[in-house]
Amino acid sequence: MNQESTTAKPPVQKDATRRGAPKWLRVVLPAVLILLWFTAAGIGGPYFGKVNEVSSNDPTTFLPESADATQVQELQGEFTESDSLPAVTVFESDTEITENQLDEISKIVETLPDIDGVEDELSPPIPSDDGLAVQAFVPINSDADTADVVAQVSDELDSSVPEGLSVYVTGPAGFSADLSAAFAGIDGLLLAVALVAVFIILIIVYRSFLLPIAVLATSLFALCAALLTVWWLAKWEVVLLSGQTQGILFILVIGAATDYSLLLVARYREELRAIPDKWTATLRALKGSIEPILASGSTVIAGLLMLLLSDLKSNSTLGPIASIGIVFAMLSALTLLPAILFAFGRSAFWPRRVKYDPDTVASEHGIPGKGLWPSVAQKVKSRPRTIWIVTTLVLLLGAALATQLKADGVAQSELVLGQSDARDGQEVLGEHFPAGSGSPLQVIAPEDERDTVAEVLLAHAEIEEVSITSEDSPSGTAPITEDGIEVFGPPGTPEPQPTVVNDQILLQGTLTAAADSQVAAETVRDVRADLDTTAPSAMVGGVTATDIDTIDASIDDRNQIIPIILAVILGILMILLRSILAPILLIATTVISFGTAMGVSALMFNGVFNFPGADPAVPLFGFVFLVALGIDYNIFLMTRVREESLKHGTRQGVLRGLTVTGGVITSAGVVLAATFAALSVIPILFLVQLAFIVAFGVLLDTFIVRSLLVPALTYDIGRAVWWPSKLSRKTGKHASHISSR
Repeated sequence: MNQESTTAKPPVQKDATRRGAPKWLRVVLPAVLILLWFTAAGIGGPYFGKVNEVSSNDPTTFLPESADATQVQELQGEFTESDSLPAVTVFESDTEITENQLDEISKIVETLPDIDGVEDELSPPIPSDDGLAVQAFVPINSDADTADVVAQVSDELDSSVPEGLSVYVTGPAGFSADLSAAFAGIDGLLLAVALVAVFIILIIVYRSFLLPIAVLATSLFALCAALLTVWWLAKWEVVLLSGQTQGILFILVIGAATDYSLLLVARYREELRAIPDKWTATLRALKGSIEPILASGSTVIAGLLMLLLSDLKSNSTLGPIASIGIVFAMLSALTLLPAILFAFGRSAFWPRRVKYDPDTVASEHGIPGKGLWPSVAQKVKSRPRTIWIVTTLVLLLGAALATQLKADGVAQSELVLGQSDARDGQEVLGEHFPAGSGSPLQVIAPEDERDTVAEVLLAHAEIEEVSITSEDSPSGTAPITEDGIEVFGPPGTPEPQPTVVNDQILLQGTLTAAADSQVAAETVRDVRADLDTTAPSAMVGGVTATDIDTIDASIDDRNQIIPIILAVILGILMILLRSILAPILLIATTVISFGTAMGVSALMFNGVFNFPGADPAVPLFGFVFLVALGIDYNIFLMTRVREESLKHGTRQGVLRGLTVTGGVITSAGVVLAATFAALSVIPILFLVQLAFIVAFGVLLDTFIVRSLLVPALTYDIGRAVWWPSKLSRKTGKHASHISSR
């Protein structure tokens, strides 16, 4: 009787649907949706080549406004006529540099202002004490393309350097140019690698030619619309866009849109086999997918928006930018893809067209059955407690290694992986000069505290020399000793007067250690501690102070935001699953999985890749993506389990839900892992580490947590997992005979 009702039902639904949806609507609505998305893609596509116009990789622009380094950065331009970014050129020889070579170096340096973007106020070449090196400071206009100007300076120096000398360009401008060059592949290489990886996986999953193209179009069109929106928000200075944020946006949109598309396509295939009419199948697939997709996207958005609580603008700005990407990923998967699927109908799965076969559908949803996921379901059914206990212990063992992750910051010179001209130049600079040349410690203080501040700076052994900004000095700064400001010139030459702006002065201290070293960081912290007691109004800035303030803010963000994200996602899950216990268990399993991912990452970073450490934001970003995206797969699974539990009881619902969603969720996990792994093609330490953590963590969630731990734990607990909802007290409308304790 049940079989007869199943086979008789589709034609009735087909007729009813046709009466409610006229033929013209079936044609016009999909066509309009496809046209709208094609228009959005056509407008947004060209913006891929214009991102540099609205993005910045200057670390000071992302600091909290209250940070000393931020305030010093904003004020220092008032003490000089230029807010240029210094490049440090270093000439090195194996033998002592001769006077003739020094003259040639001077002539070369004097020609550099001919390059557009190089300012006129160059320093004269300064020989080192050992006579083996010469340095010169080249100011680069802050409004110019730093990477392009540095490249031109390097080319000019390489082509004209005297024989027997090597030349390097380093300093803040050199490192900024290295970062820009590393991010240069985001628009092309990153996007190409991600799309190719997804396309190959989709070909394997679907064994079809049309579906991968339809899914990729859904992802790419969503990205075009998201980029268009973000570009204009950045143009209007509503959000800050950096290369790092841009790369994450690209990967997140492609990965999320593809995941949502996989879920919809799987449901569409299922409905086509149960229903003869493709319009009805499309509507039912959409109806069955919309709740998990919206819940999944909302969870990710909620987690991302918690980054708005961050003091660091590099973190807080990622929240709304990535959330915009997720919104368009959901919209595209729920509007464009259904329209494409309806247009192709059963031909979308060509060359393996989906046949109408409701009897097979009914039998395949039963347990036991043939195939991988029915087999997994049978193992969960036979030994649930053993499975969840063993998997939990293994995950906890991996999570114990998370304490080995060195996420307390890395030197600026280590941010770019592989070859770095600026890093090589920094090493040469440190061999012959104070390594902090070109990146001095900067102190802005009240004029009447000048002597006090100078005494503090001069007292530190790691500060080579101290100077004060002075318009009377040809170089713009005048050295300070214990006897006061030095006077250069014949007897009777007046003492240079400090430049005073709003009753404040600017002092600089040249560090003996590289500005991004641990020694320099400790020196700046000591100076700040001393000034807090002797000159509390003084503010310390500069490259080293910027790094310190960034790291401190990032650590505070990590400690405060992670618990908030957990609480928000827990609330969303409680609303979605109408339960308290199930969401708590899902959050617990995801957190354990995150800990394992961090532990394995620490092992790989320290013992295999030999990374110098990690930025404090790496665990925070890893947590946001792994918890929010890892919960996605639990949402996909548990919403289907709940749907099946209402009909068949909780334990049978677990087995059915696992069987039905196993293939699609596994495919989604592999796709998302592949897209995040694509981030590793950008040679930035932060992105490579994030790529590994998220890719490994997603695979761990997909194959262990969602496939074994969650189903086994839910099956073992039984219907009580839905406590306190009514579902925890009944076995299901059509399965009252099934025991589901």
